[in-house]
Amino acid sequence: MKPAPFRYADPRSLDEALDLLSDETGAKVLAGGQSLLPLLAMRLAAPATLVDLNRVPGLDMIEATGDGVRVGALVRHARLLRQTPDAQAAARVQPLLARATANVAHPAIRNRGTTVGSIAHADPSGEMTSVLALTGGSVTVATPAGRETVGWQDLFVGPLETSLAGGAVVVDAFFPALPERSGTAFAEIARRKGDYAVCGAGVVVTLDEDRLVSAVRASYISVGLVPEVHDLTEAVAGEPVDSADWAAAGALARTLVDPDTDIHASADYRRLLVGVLTERTLADAAAEAVQRSAA
Repeated sequence: MKPAPFRYADPRSLDEALDLLSDETGAKVLAGGQSLLPLLAMRLAAPATLVDLNRVPGLDMIEATGDGVRVGALVRHARLLRQTPDAQAAARVQPLLARATANVAHPAIRNRGTTVGSIAHADPSGEMTSVLALTGGSVTVATPAGRETVGWQDLFVGPLETSLAGGAVVVDAFFPALPERSGTAFAEIARRKGDYAVCGAGVVVTLDEDRLVSAVRASYISVGLVPEVHDLTEAVAGEPVDSADWAAAGALARTLVDPDTDIHASADYRRLLVGVLTERTLADAAAEAVQRSAA
């Protein structure tokens, strides 16, 4: 199929983009377009105007500080995986960001798709929405009235739906730094590599000074309608990291999720995968936490 007719706008500044979005009824933002264009082709979306941000300056930065990583709206997925100073600094500050990005679709899509665009798309099968939630992140939203910070809890309303008004642009996403003595892991299962995951899990394990488990959190993709973060600490709290019962944490995770059945998998199968992936990823995250604690 072909997209329905639309007007194409090519602003050269953020203010111009915001004016267009405010003036044009039914306008949508285009950054990477790897999620939007298929919807247009299938006529599941039919905006009157596409406002292309790709010539707007200042939206392509990666800033890593001791507080976290800020990713601009035009940063491609692939850039976070390159061995450049800014990408390497981001991976040190928040390793989960690169780990999840490596699972996004195929190289061709990662080369064009944007991390912030994936978040704004709000697909519950998308890796980046889960990472924003698990890290306790937020987005910066620009409107004609100014800028505001929106936390992940207030951003996601439903599948492919956010709380943002039509005249807003998400200009960056902020991922807080990984806490001390912590480790992360991310894994997913798909029918074919690069397909949307049937289930995916991202986890963070934090240890105390005696190498006892003090905190465990997990977030999943393709499981709920919006990103959720589950606290699994009670299953392993106070246990030595080398002998922690990660299977118990996986069993707890299965009781906390409420997946749907669709053409790809049943709810029971997804719940089973939640337990399996949780156990596997927690073991990997714990090993990283030990390594970071010794550094």
